[in-house]
Amino acid sequence: MNTIVINNYSRIKPSLFFLPLFLLIAIVLFLYSKGALCTDKYIQIQKSSFFFINSHLGQYPNLEYNLTQLGDALIFLSFFSILILYVPKIWEALLSSLLVSILLTCPLKSVFAVPRPDAVFNNDTIIIVGKALCGHNSLPSGHSITVFTILTVLLFALMPKELKSKILWTLLIITAGLIIVFTRVGIGAHYPLDVITGSIIGYISGLLGIFISRKYKIWAWINNKKYYPIFILLFVICCISLICRIIHENLIIFYFAFVSLAVSLYKIITVYVKK
Repeated sequence: MNTIVINNYSRIKPSLFFLPLFLLIAIVLFLYSKGALCTDKYIQIQKSSFFFINSHLGQYPNLEYNLTQLGDALIFLSFFSILILYVPKIWEALLSSLLVSILLTCPLKSVFAVPRPDAVFNNDTIIIVGKALCGHNSLPSGHSITVFTILTVLLFALMPKELKSKILWTLLIITAGLIIVFTRVGIGAHYPLDVITGSIIGYISGLLGIFISRKYKIWAWINNKKYYPIFILLFVICCISLICRIIHENLIIFYFAFVSLAVSLYKIITVYVKK
């Protein structure tokens, strides 16, 4: 399996950056044409779409709130923790990609400083699920960047060979990603363009991470069993963190993440002990 992933990554071309860059430029030109490059107008042109999405998705608060947790790297990565043992190349790309996403997310949020919906609209007019977020860091959506960073790495890692299968696989990943990221609008945390822009940046982060891991072997030690105690310690810490979240919020997604991580912890301990 690891060999398949390596071969898939080796076939990726820089031309894959053209589409996301085009989409980002298209968004900027759209905002410019609407005179919405300022914060107030940016929010105003999305007001109707935000209320429409928020009012409809907000009708399923439990589902939306559980799904939106996948934008948390700890939760989403827990489901793929077992791949450290069987497909370490994916984790090499994931680590590089997530570092890139962090380097992009924090500065962009500070530069744009767009206030969250809860800081702009009356609480009685929008649906807020979970903790109300009132900061000025709405654009881009960090959860959306994380989701599409991870999904992009998986998209190309497991890309089928046949064209029809490639199209179906790509559509499946994109659809799943959009369903997850638009929960950020459903729970009242972001505007639509926040999550769309975040998704595109996440895709770029994922691609950059793949290229970095392909050229530089900075994470090659992941495949070395003598370093497994590092992951065992990290998994234990993450399990404790998930237990704390279960105690405080008791979301079903946390239980699934915990079980996935616990299974991975058991497996990696077993492999390390038998080395």
